[in-house]
Amino acid sequence: MPLKLATGPELVNGVLPLGPLLREFYAVAYQDGAMSTFRTHTINVTTGSTETVADLTADCEAYLREVAGGGDGLLNIFVPHATAGIAILETGAGSDTDLLLALRDLLPADDRWRHRHGSPGHGRDHVLPALVPPHATLPVIGGGLALGTWQSVCLVDTNVDNPDRQVRLSFLG
Repeated sequence: MPLKLATGPELVNGVLPLGPLLREFYAVAYQDGAMSTFRTHTINVTTGSTETVADLTADCEAYLREVAGGGDGLLNIFVPHATAGIAILETGAGSDTDLLLALRDLLPADDRWRHRHGSPGHGRDHVLPALVPPHATLPVIGGGLALGTWQSVCLVDTNVDNPDRQVRLSFLG
């Protein structure tokens, strides 16, 4: 039996039309007339010539202090590179090193990779974003990141051929 909404649009050819639902959502979400803001900032991160887990939490929090205005929303962290990722994990207690060791086990830097330019085993770096995605979207509450006690926002970079990275921080709130 198909789901029947108490109010709202009827099914059209067995499909719930998205347009009326979006109009209803926006009418409720912005009933006070306020529009959301979308702001983007790019930070440069030097990861050096070794595999790295770089903690970006302080950068994210500083950016939110500038743009969130103490409000709620979402922060998207995106690394526009084919060989890096964003992870949410504990740092400083060995988890960052454990992650790099696990990635070495899963993605050895050897000659098995068909993608062969760069340093030996560089093809594995191009597989990394399939395991550690190049983005994360996190809740912002009261102008700050709503992370768990031990969670940090980290750039994961196993590509020793590219020591300079850009990370885009985008706030929607």
